[in-house]
Amino acid sequence: MMSAMPLTPVPACAGGVLVASANSALRQQVVERLNGRFRPVQQALGGADALAKLEKGDWQVLFLDRRLPDLDAEEVIVIIERRFPGIQVVLLDSDQSRPAGDEDQSVAGPGESALVPSDRPPCAPSEEPLPGMIGTSQAMQRVYRMVRLIARRSITVLITGATGTGKELVARALHELSPRSAKPLVVVNCAAIPEALVESELFGYTRGAFTGAVQSQLGRIPAAHGGTVFLDEVSELPLSMQAKLLRFLEQKEIQRLGTPEATRVDVRVLAASNVDLAGRAARGEFRQDLFYRLAAFPIELPPLAERRSDIVPLAEHFLACMAAAMEMPKPTLGEEAVRLLEGYSWRGNVRELQHVMERAFILGEGRDTVEAEHLCFSHPHQLVV
Repeated sequence: MMSAMPLTPVPACAGGVLVASANSALRQQVVERLNGRFRPVQQALGGADALAKLEKGDWQVLFLDRRLPDLDAEEVIVIIERRFPGIQVVLLDSDQSRPAGDEDQSVAGPGESALVPSDRPPCAPSEEPLPGMIGTSQAMQRVYRMVRLIARRSITVLITGATGTGKELVARALHELSPRSAKPLVVVNCAAIPEALVESELFGYTRGAFTGAVQSQLGRIPAAHGGTVFLDEVSELPLSMQAKLLRFLEQKEIQRLGTPEATRVDVRVLAASNVDLAGRAARGEFRQDLFYRLAAFPIELPPLAERRSDIVPLAEHFLACMAAAMEMPKPTLGEEAVRLLEGYSWRGNVRELQHVMERAFILGEGRDTVEAEHLCFSHPHQLVV
């Protein structure tokens, strides 16, 4: 929730305070005026830095500059409300010596009457779908806004969501909307590369570096120089390779197998995971430092069951694509077919819907309408209507 900055004395609280601003003088002013009433107090240089620090500690209040150098403050608030609902957000103006809002208002601990929440930021105007994506649901509107907000920056993005929600489409949109769009987008499926070959595939190797290396290979990351690397299923990287990837993210240099020389590479790194990467990091199954580096800006894709208003437009889109490929008229959806589509659980998300519509198009045998009898669900017992 949002309120004005605390200027009057308040009791010490167990939770910590984070101050996020590129203005060092403003950060120091806030820290001094807190006067030890909160512990710990830490500082962040921008929105992405703040989000990374929020993942690591027990926080009660975030003082957030409206004028961040990297992210839009309102979008940071949206992320915080979704991922850290117990944290209070206090907006600051870096061009003023006091916070935004009424100076007489204050922040107090849980349950105290001095807590003065205000409304959420005004809703952003409706967003057009991203390239290659379909749907206008509120859940997807948030995704579109986040992607357009971050696309032109070089910050690392972690795209999360269940299988079939469209993580690669988001990665491609991030690349296409970025200044790097004229350069390569290299997609790497980390789960498909044998562990023994991961380093050579990502960083490359020189001739004779190992048995069978009859000629030099550039590597996926240097092949994307000037562009973007998308590490799909990044959770499957072996721990030994995670350390080397972290070093690359920090130094922007690679060392091909078979040579002691380091080469500087300019790429933006996007990563995706369909598992709880934060949970894996907490259990020691994934490097925490790498997780925080990859999740500098997280984007979470909703399951199809949470965007039901998009189901029929998606189904019609898949029918139109198949009809165009077959040079046939596009069939319509019957009323009962619509009811079944909207009421199904969609455990496989958009990918499952695509397969269902492909089967329905074939079973329709060129008819003008796809009926309920043409729908063949993978899990028919999971209809929810």
